[in-house]
Amino acid sequence: MLLMGAFLISCAEEKSDVTHENVNWENRRINLPSGDSLIDGQTYLSVYSQIYSQSERNKKDLTVTVSMRNTDANNQLFIIDADYYNTKGDLIKSYFDEPIYIDPMETVEIIIDETDQLGGTRGNFIFDWKMYPTATDPSFEAVMISTAGQQGLSFVTIGRRIK
Repeated sequence: MLLMGAFLISCAEEKSDVTHENVNWENRRINLPSGDSLIDGQTYLSVYSQIYSQSERNKKDLTVTVSMRNTDANNQLFIIDADYYNTKGDLIKSYFDEPIYIDPMETVEIIIDETDQLGGTRGNFIFDWKMYPTATDPSFEAVMISTAGQQGLSFVTIGRRIK
């Protein structure tokens, strides 16, 4: 049974269409449509690559999955920036240099490995984006998870539009 489970997991990984941190952002680059028809927006998302456990001296590392979701069924969404900041507010990483697209109803993910502690206990993302006037606002979410033995910990944060 374990062998079959391992086989299914390896097959799922091979077939996986999920976009991870190592995604080739160049393949998603787009020249924005010309004209003034696009609406600007900005969303803040809190993330936790570590949380305190039992005391302030004991931290638990977490894997973070950041989802950038186009909630519109008809229009592309354009992400201008996805900037990751640590607890102190220092920029850790900008995920791409030029605008990218997300197709209607598509989700693109950024994965922060459990061993990556750069964000600390109160990391942040700022997403700058553009959409068509008739489109629905995008959704930005983060799932944080850690497992050890039979213990598991997971929680979700939801992005908040700030502009």
